Amino acid sequence: MKQRRLRPLHLILAVCVTLAVTLFVANLTEGEKKIETEVTSAYAVEDPQYLRTMGVLLGPTIVRGNRVQHLENGDQIFPAMLDAIRSARKTITFETYIYWSGDIGKRFAEALRERAQSGVKVHVLLDWVGSAKMDEALLEEMRRSGVQVQRYHAPKWYNLTRLNNRTHRKLLVVDGRVGFTGGVGIADQWAGNAQDKEHWRDSHFRIEGPAALEVQAVFMDNWMKATGKVLHGADYFPDVPEDGASMAQMFMSSPTGGSESMHLMYLLAIAASRKSIVLSSSYFVPDPLTIDALVAAAKRGVRIRIITPGDDIDTEVVRRASRARWGKLLEAGVEIYEFQPTMFHCKVMVVDGYLSSTGSTNFDNRSFRLNDEANLNIYDRDFAAQLTQVFEADLKRARRITLEAWRNRPWTERAIEEASSLLGKQL
Repeated sequence: MKQRRLRPLHLILAVCVTLAVTLFVANLTEGEKKIETEVTSAYAVEDPQYLRTMGVLLGPTIVRGNRVQHLENGDQIFPAMLDAIRSARKTITFETYIYWSGDIGKRFAEALRERAQSGVKVHVLLDWVGSAKMDEALLEEMRRSGVQVQRYHAPKWYNLTRLNNRTHRKLLVVDGRVGFTGGVGIADQWAGNAQDKEHWRDSHFRIEGPAALEVQAVFMDNWMKATGKVLHGADYFPDVPEDGASMAQMFMSSPTGGSESMHLMYLLAIAASRKSIVLSSSYFVPDPLTIDALVAAAKRGVRIRIITPGDDIDTEVVRRASRARWGKLLEAGVEIYEFQPTMFHCKVMVVDGYLSSTGSTNFDNRSFRLNDEANLNIYDRDFAAQLTQVFEADLKRARRITLEAWRNRPWTERAIEEASSLLGKQL
C-alpha cells in the first residue's frame, strides 16, 4: 500500500524534473542558425558599396543630416538625459536594462513622473532581470503619476523558454527628435567621472536629426512585444529636418528575429578595415569567427587596439573567459590593454577613422545571439577622430598585456580561464 501511494509522487517528481530540464535546455538554445563561414570584403568602409551593403543587406537605412554628441561618464551623461526628459512636450520613450534604486534612479523617476503629470505621454520599458534591484515603491509612484511602465520578459507560464532573452538596449527618445544610446545604466555606479573604483567609466551618445526616428523605431520593436500596442503618429514620429553633417543608422538585433544582424555588422566592419580598428569593450569574449576576422585584419596590416576591463570588473568569469581567447590575437599583433582605475563599461568601435559604432552591444555571444541589442553607426571622419582621442586618453590609464606576459601567466590562472571559456555561449 505504501508503494502505491508513493507512485503518484514519483510521477509528479519526474514530470517536474523533466519540465525543469526542458526549460533549462530551451533557455540555453540560441534559436536562429548562426553565421558559420568567414565574412570577407573586397571594399573599405568608405566605399559606396560598403554603405549600400550596410543599408540594404542589414536593413536600417543610412540617413544624412544628423548631429551627434559624445557624452563621457555620469557627470556629462545624466544631466544631458535629464535635461532632455524635462524638455519633453509630447512623448518620452525609455528602454533600459539596468535601473536600480539610489540617487540616480530617484532623479530619473522624479523627472519622468513630473512630465507625465504635465500631460506628456511617457513610456518606460525595463528589463525584468536588469531592474530587479529597483524599489517597487519607485515603480508604483511612476505608475500613479501616469508613467506607463512595463517589465520585459517577466516570468509567465507562457514565456518561460525566453527567460534567457533579455533586453540589453539603452534607449531614450524625446518627442521623436532627440535620441540617446550607449552603455550607461540607471544606477549610482555610473555617476561621477570615473574618479575612483565606485564610479564606472562609460560613454553615451546624444543624436538629433532623422536618425532619432530610427532610435524610436527600435524602442517600438520591444514595446510592441511587451504590450501588444502600437505607438504611432506625429507625436512619436514627427517630420524631423536635417540637423547636422553626420550620416547615421540604428541597428537592432533580437533572438526572435535578426539575431545575427549585429554579429554580421561587426564582421563586415572588421573585414572592410584597411588601416585601423580601436575597440573599447566592457565584455570581450570573441567567438572563433570574430577572432579569425580580427587576425586576418591584423595580418593585412590593420593596427588593432582593444581596451577591456582590468581587475575591477563586475563579472569576473567574463574577464577570465576573455583572457583565455587572446592567444591568436596577440600572436597576430593585436594590442590588448586592461583599464586600471575602475570598471570599464564602454562599447565603442572606430574603423579606419570613419565608421564609429556604439550602443549596448558587447563583443560576446550573449550580445550577438541571446539579448536584444541596439547600436548606432556614425559615418563621419570628424566624429571618429573625436572618439579616437577619447580612446587615446583611456589608453593612458590602461596596461598593455603582451604575448610574453600572457603566455607566462600562472598555470592556475590558465586553468580557470579555460574553464570559464567553456561558458562562452552564455556570456
